Amino acid sequence: MKQLLFYCTLFVAILHCTKTSAQSPAPAPAGPTNISAILEKAGQYNTLLKLLSSTQVGDQINTQLNNSNQGMTLFAPPDNAFSNLKSGTLNSLNDQEKVALLQFHVLPTFLSISQFQTVSNPLRTQAGDASNGEFPLNVTTSGNQVNLTTGVDDAVVANTIYTDGQLAVYQVDKVLLPLNLFGPPAPAAAPKPEKGSAPSSSDAKDSPAKASSDSSDAMSLIRINAWAILAVLIVACSL
Repeated sequence: MKQLLFYCTLFVAILHCTKTSAQSPAPAPAGPTNISAILEKAGQYNTLLKLLSSTQVGDQINTQLNNSNQGMTLFAPPDNAFSNLKSGTLNSLNDQEKVALLQFHVLPTFLSISQFQTVSNPLRTQAGDASNGEFPLNVTTSGNQVNLTTGVDDAVVANTIYTDGQLAVYQVDKVLLPLNLFGPPAPAAAPKPEKGSAPSSSDAKDSPAKASSDSSDAMSLIRINAWAILAVLIVACSL
């Protein structure tokens, strides 16, 4: 009787496991990385999402992430960071400049928080080579805090939104403003002197030597004329 009860219990347990297994299929494999989906899930990134869509930079990021092994790091300013910009800042940029602004927030390599401790400045962004001084992005750390400076403004990495070993997305408290777009204008070139204007400093430097040469020529002419007059007088007296 005990054996019969044991086998009945075992049969019911096997039947239950088989039914449960049939109702719970294996989870579907994860799809390709999508930066827009990550930001949408995090919330409070509507302005950044609109810019990524309108400039197609979001599609470029997804393509690079899913077709290379280099990894990527994105600094994501939330909506309030864009709201704190001077009125009309984004509207003052053309399409190409908006692309550069977004690319300035993207590093073409994956960096964990701890790796910011040892990186070399300036960081290389997708906006361009920082060595020419147009897109410098420098990082300093204090404990676990990561600070970023662009030459125009300073920002702090507030928290980690997403990381998977290939893509890291960090929230920053300010929009990173590159020097190339928001720095002071280059000084205007000096105007060329007009005709009839006062002599330049270089001309003034040359004028004493020029005057000395003219004076020497005049003295030589006077000596020649004196000898000529003396010769005429001698001839006249002899007659």
